[in-house]
Amino acid sequence: MHRQPAGPRFGTPSVTLLTEGTYPHSHGGVSVWCDQLVNGMPDVDFRVIAVTGTGRERPVWRTPAHVRQTHTLPLWGPPPPGRAPRGRELRRFLTALEDFLLALLDPEAEGLFPAGLHTMAGHASRGALSPALRTEAAARTLARLWNRPRLTTAAARPTLHDALTGVDLLEHALRPLAAPPVTGGVAHAVSGGLATLPALVAHHRHGVPFLLTEHGVYLRERYLGSRAEPYRWPVKALLLGLYRLLAEEGYRRAALVTPGNRYNRRWEEHGGTPPERIRTVYNGVDPTAFPPAGPEPEQPTLSWAGRIDPIKDLATLIRAFALVRKEIPAARLRIFGGTPRGAEAYRASMEALAAELGAAGGVTFEGRVEDIRDAYAAGNAVMLSSVSEGFPFTLIEAMSCGRATVSTDVGGVREAVGECGLVVPPRDPEAMARAALRLLRNPGERARMGEGARLRVIEQFTLRQTISAFRDIYRELAFPARESSAQAPAMALAAGASGGPR
Repeated sequence: MHRQPAGPRFGTPSVTLLTEGTYPHSHGGVSVWCDQLVNGMPDVDFRVIAVTGTGRERPVWRTPAHVRQTHTLPLWGPPPPGRAPRGRELRRFLTALEDFLLALLDPEAEGLFPAGLHTMAGHASRGALSPALRTEAAARTLARLWNRPRLTTAAARPTLHDALTGVDLLEHALRPLAAPPVTGGVAHAVSGGLATLPALVAHHRHGVPFLLTEHGVYLRERYLGSRAEPYRWPVKALLLGLYRLLAEEGYRRAALVTPGNRYNRRWEEHGGTPPERIRTVYNGVDPTAFPPAGPEPEQPTLSWAGRIDPIKDLATLIRAFALVRKEIPAARLRIFGGTPRGAEAYRASMEALAAELGAAGGVTFEGRVEDIRDAYAAGNAVMLSSVSEGFPFTLIEAMSCGRATVSTDVGGVREAVGECGLVVPPRDPEAMARAALRLLRNPGERARMGEGARLRVIEQFTLRQTISAFRDIYRELAFPARESSAQAPAMALAAGASGGPR
C-alpha cells in the first residue's frame, strides 16, 4: 500500500515509523500500540515504512489522514529490480562482502560491521545488492570463509548448498537497506532487528535522529526461534551474527532507546546502550475502553488471547489445562486469536496435543474475536503462557477489565502485575496448573486481585501517559535547539529559587 505524501505542517514533528511484521498489516500487541500512538497524535506528521512478508498482505488498520505515506518492504516477494555488478565492480563488491561476512562470523572482526553494513547499503541504493548476493561468486565467498580453521563453522563441514542457503537468507534479510530514504524528522523503529536498517542508514547519511522502541527483546526472540529452524549450524551462525551485531549497532546509534520495562532495559544496557540514553516508557491502555468485564462465566473457565505462535507457548498452557481438568473435570480453556500465515501447522499440533492429553473436549480455538474484551470476559481468569514478552497488552487490558491473571515470568510481566496477579516460571505446566487451580477455587481472591489489577492500571499504565511521553520525545529529538531554549528560563528560575548553582 502506498499513500502519496503531503507536505509537512510548519512546526510539526515529522516521524517515520519503521515496523516489521506488524502495523498496519497485522493484528497483535505491537500493532495496537502503533495504532494508538498514531491516532493519539494528530499534531504529528507520520510516515510508515513497513517490513512485510510477501508484499501481498492487506492492511488491517485504517491509517488516519496525518499518516502521510505508507511504504511496504516485502522480504519474501519477488526480488527487487537491479543488475548484478560485473568485472572490477563485482570484485570490489566481493572484497567488501568478505569483510562484512567475516564480521558476522569472527568475534575478532566485529569492528568491520558498521562500515560493511553501510557499504552494503550503498549497493542496495543502486539496486545492485540483491542481484549481487544471488551470484555464485557470493556463495563461494561465504563457503571459503566458513572453512577458516579458527571459526566454529569449520567443524560442521559446511557445503556449497549451505552457502547458497546462507547468502539467499542474507539477501532477503538485507532488503530493507533499499528502503526509500529518510532524510529528515525522526526515524522511530518500533522493534529491533530489520526494522532498524532504514533508520541506521538515515542516521549515517543524513544525521536523522534514531529512536528505538523494543516491546520484546528482538535478539532474544531470534535466539529462541533459531532452535526450530531447519538450517545447519553454519547458516544459523551467519544469521545470528547478523542479528546480534545489528542489535548492538542499533543500541549504539540510537539517540534514545525507550524500553517498555526494566527487563528490556537490562538487555539494552548489556548490548551497549549508554544508560543516559535509555528512557523507560510503559505501554498504556485507556481504562474507559476496557471497563470491568462484568459477571464471570458459571462454568470454570480459563481464557487466553493472542496470536497463535510458538513464542506464546500454547503447549505449556494446554498441558497445564490438562492437569487442571483432572482436578476440575468441568473446566474449559478458551483460546482466542488468529493464526498468522505460516503458523497453521503449529495450531494443528496444539489441537493434536490437546487430543493426546485427553483434554480436547474442554479446549476450544475460538479464532480472532471482534471485541477483545469478550475474550477477557469469557474466563474466570486470564492466562498468559509466553516464553518471551515485552510489556504485554493482553495482560494490562485484562487487568483493566478487572480479571485475575496467571502469567509467565518473562519480560515486563512482573512489573505489570505487581501483587495483583499470579506469576509462574515459563515452560512449567505444573506451576501454571497450580496457580490456575488456586484462582478457580477461590472466588474471593479472584475478585480482590481483579479489583487491585484495575486500580493498578488506572494509577500507572494509562494510554494518556504513553502518548504524552512520546509526544515530548518526538519534539525533543526533532527540535533539540527549541527544547533547550524552552527549558533554559525554567532552569534559571529554579537556580535562582535555590540560591544559584552549587
